[in-house]
Amino acid sequence: MNMEERIARINALYHKSQKEGLTDQEKMEQQILRQEYIQSIRSSLKAQLDNIDIENEDGSITNLGEKYGKKADQG
Repeated sequence: MNMEERIARINALYHKSQKEGLTDQEKMEQQILRQEYIQSIRSSLKAQLDNIDIENEDGSITNLGEKYGKKADQG
């Protein structure tokens, strides 16, 4: 299931929950889909942040992923 399909399913389950409620199985599916979605967003954001380079005053370049990435993985 790709991300667009996951989002569509999350939305469908949300709308069903508002109209008629969800079964226990659907609630579990909704929770799993939401967790997968959040993890995907976090991974994407971390990858973007890890690729940011900052030019220091002395002209050297510091990659934030190399400088802070290992600390974030541990926390």
